[in-house]
Amino acid sequence: MKATEKKSGAASSHAQRLSMTLKVRVIEAHERDRFDGLLREKHYLGESARVGDFLRQIVERDGQWVALLVWGPAALKLKDREAWMGWNAAMAAERLKLVVQNRRYLLLVERGQEPNLASAVLAASCRALSAQWRENFGYEPLIAESFTDPEAYNGTCYKASGWEPAGMSAGSSRARPEFYVPNGKPKCLWLRELRPGARKLATGSPLLPEHEAALVDVTSGKMPLSQPQRRNLMEVLRKAPDPRGSNTRFRTGPALCIVAMALLCGARQMSEIARFATRLRPQQRRELGLPRKKGTRAFYEVPSYSVFYQLLTRMDPAAFADILTGWLCEQQGSLPGALALDGKMIRDIIGTVSLVDVEDGSPVAVSVMDQKEGTTRCEMKVAQDLLRSLPSLEGKTITADPLHCQKETAHAIVDKSGDYFLQIKGNQPSLLELARIKPEESPFLPRPPADTGAWKPAKSASLQPNPFPPGSPSAASSSKSAAQGSSRKPANKARRVASIFPASTGKIAPRKTGST
Repeated sequence: MKATEKKSGAASSHAQRLSMTLKVRVIEAHERDRFDGLLREKHYLGESARVGDFLRQIVERDGQWVALLVWGPAALKLKDREAWMGWNAAMAAERLKLVVQNRRYLLLVERGQEPNLASAVLAASCRALSAQWRENFGYEPLIAESFTDPEAYNGTCYKASGWEPAGMSAGSSRARPEFYVPNGKPKCLWLRELRPGARKLATGSPLLPEHEAALVDVTSGKMPLSQPQRRNLMEVLRKAPDPRGSNTRFRTGPALCIVAMALLCGARQMSEIARFATRLRPQQRRELGLPRKKGTRAFYEVPSYSVFYQLLTRMDPAAFADILTGWLCEQQGSLPGALALDGKMIRDIIGTVSLVDVEDGSPVAVSVMDQKEGTTRCEMKVAQDLLRSLPSLEGKTITADPLHCQKETAHAIVDKSGDYFLQIKGNQPSLLELARIKPEESPFLPRPPADTGAWKPAKSASLQPNPFPPGSPSAASSSKSAAQGSSRKPANKARRVASIFPASTGKIAPRKTGST
């Protein structure tokens, strides 16, 4: 066993030294015919069709071509890849472009002629890939994927160059959108991080600037609900009153269920909701109880743009939002730790205010607004009512943009035992100046223990010396130190920051006031 490990280590070291002698560059326009010709002649799959973001690499040694590689978009759906990445369906839809696929790999030397060259080429290619991809497409990918046929190849060169086997494909080929046919040839899936900690970065929020451009619109047709959830939601929405006539072809339950799922996918335009409906598969249409087209055996029709328009403009949007929020709370079980508050308009017809999970963007509560500002049903007022309607925000932190940096919004969050982190702009100069106070001068006040009630200032006029240095964890975690600093001025500032958004009881509500 020791002899095998020594031999493997020597081979890996030799491959690493060999990869440093290789030069990896992107193909130039005049080289394309030669590149594609070699793939047609020597690769068993032939040349690769250009789809989406597409990159051809040439690997040279002493000015001579030794290998060709083609990179393109990742496979649309891979259960084993999503499990390896830690992605749910929503994250996979939004961040799929962070994964790039090695579509062709051709070594231009005879097999076995140069040991370790194949793994050295792969290692050198992956080192150069991120920078080349960003130069051509404006963002850096984080993960590389590839497939090997287990009947023909063991994937030794992938394993030797740092790739990991992550499972097997389902053995299906995509014939058209959302339709796959079995091919009887499952492939081995290989994955590799293109930078240290890439997997963690791919699931984190927010993404680093060099990866942000890879994000795509989440209204890509990914079904946000499971089959039991779809059925349950449709039954709940059947209770919503239908403002149209009794002879309508598309009933309220199925139509509103489609609207709700489109909103959960991030749809913000009526046209996006209508397009979402057209992407439903036949089985999903049947589950929703959509009508079957006359003269066909299994073609189920979906509501058109005009159907959604008539339904949404005539119905009571508040009733729909209340039903949907109640269902979301039942399905969620418990709210996530960090929630973001935001509002979006669907053209000038209707708008939604959503409280969403920061990690994956899934809504946990929804309400309806009519305008961004200036009305009794504007975004700010609706957001405050939405927060008051929740049972509890204990242990939760609400984040929101500067529009929601208001006393009433802070009251609504504090009254539900939550914390907030609200952005501040220059239109609130006094508050912005307070937010810029250094932590050493104004430490954050902690939440008082639940069993002791709100914190009360010390009655004594004398100031106790602070045993903790300013800015230390102990200083931030001690309510006594926060109230009684090492000098009178910092203590006054701390009380002033805490009293900007007092609780409705009139007692001091120690909360973070916001950030710049």
